Amino acid sequence: MSYPGYTPYGQPPPQGGYYQQPPAQQPYGAPPPPGPPPAQQPSYGGYGQPPPPQPPYGQQPYGQPAYGAPPAPPPAQQYGAPHAPSPQPYGAPAELYGSHPPPPQQHNAAPPPAGQYYPPPYGAPPPQQQQQQPGYGQYPPASSAQPPYGQQQQQQQPPYGQPPPQQYPPYAQQQQHYPPTPPSLGYGPPQMIAWNGDADANALRAAMRGFGTDEKALIRILAPKDPLQIATIRDAYTRLHRRDLVADLKSETSGWFEAGLMALARGPLLADVHLLREAMAGVGTKEKALNDVLLGRSNADMQAIKSEYHRVFHRRLEDDVRSDLSMKTERHFMIVLSAQRAEDSAPVVKGDVDRDVDDLYNATEGKIGTDEMKVCSILSRRNDNQIRAIAYEYQRRYARNLEDVIRKEFSGHMEDALLFQLRNAVDKYMHHAILLEATMAGAGTKDYLLVSRIVRYHWDPNHMANVRAAYEKRFHRSLASRIKGETSGDYERLLLACIGERV
Repeated sequence: MSYPGYTPYGQPPPQGGYYQQPPAQQPYGAPPPPGPPPAQQPSYGGYGQPPPPQPPYGQQPYGQPAYGAPPAPPPAQQYGAPHAPSPQPYGAPAELYGSHPPPPQQHNAAPPPAGQYYPPPYGAPPPQQQQQQPGYGQYPPASSAQPPYGQQQQQQQPPYGQPPPQQYPPYAQQQQHYPPTPPSLGYGPPQMIAWNGDADANALRAAMRGFGTDEKALIRILAPKDPLQIATIRDAYTRLHRRDLVADLKSETSGWFEAGLMALARGPLLADVHLLREAMAGVGTKEKALNDVLLGRSNADMQAIKSEYHRVFHRRLEDDVRSDLSMKTERHFMIVLSAQRAEDSAPVVKGDVDRDVDDLYNATEGKIGTDEMKVCSILSRRNDNQIRAIAYEYQRRYARNLEDVIRKEFSGHMEDALLFQLRNAVDKYMHHAILLEATMAGAGTKDYLLVSRIVRYHWDPNHMANVRAAYEKRFHRSLASRIKGETSGDYERLLLACIGERV
């Protein structure tokens, strides 16, 4: 079965590179936007093409910034620049995670313009060195800027007892100069919108007043609203009727239909913090709920979740997570909660990718035992584009899928969390489609996860449309028909309305 824009499995990827998530406004599977001709985009990895000429040893290739420095080329030539969706066919088996080609690589794609530096041939000394190096047997010219050997050595050495200066700044400091990722809709500060929610607030009260409840009216009003409209309706309900909307929904409905309506009325941020509290309250921990809410989130969303959790429950989220997890899984989630992830605007730098691939190999397959925290740190502190590039480069270099390596080296909750982070970065839509199927597969339905995931994905209609397309491509049936087979009544109608079906 062909799919527009996707290369069949087994054929070499198109000339380009690392796979990027499609932008929110672009329909899933849409053809790529017009761009430069393929002749200007040599594919990374070769695939039968000769490698580009190498610069002298110790120099950065033309167009590639030094490790830790901001990228010098313009956006059109920047390594890891955004591009159209990858030709990865939906419906591929799960073990293909991490095999997406990298984003289009413009590295050494075109000669530099006039007046720019051209890299010298391989093995030739740098031009500056050729001009300044004296003849054989001659003393170097005297320079006032260069002190005698002994004095120069003393100036470079730090005082006794102090650590030497770092050659490279920490990875988190390198990302600070990139624009921060804005919070998701509903996770930022309260906003006033040019929309009046009084009519909907009155209609909700009328649907619950007196004997009986008009469940269809509740679904029709709450399901299609965005987070800002939900907040406006909730405030209007309290102002007009001196009542709490969530409390009224809880008293008038029941079961998983009640859980879905309450999640809708709370909005995305408040629903997340309540889900976290329920996952850690009582005996045992619902690890999958922790993964759904905390992993793969931007720094802005993570800070909003921690702040709202403390405001609602007067408890620190870090303390509750630490008390429910243990050992290295606890340390993994402390890294996640520290909100030190690379911003989405940070580019994919080839030198950083190679360094992370080497660290991952040396922490897993390259040694006896596993350095779990090194793997957790890389997957928790890189953005989606960087993780996608790392996964592709790891498979290209070692002919092994990074997902298979994680399965072999880890187990339990840490394995699930690392696979969640990797899959969420490689293909977010397919990952969410598989998570939805996991709630309905096998004996019984995991309603707790089905309700929370459907409501969470529905806040972004474009995202939900892409998840539905990915689900149909992978499982060869529509998500709506799958939900109808697992649910019934008002509960079924609520979930169908959340995925965009008419009920």
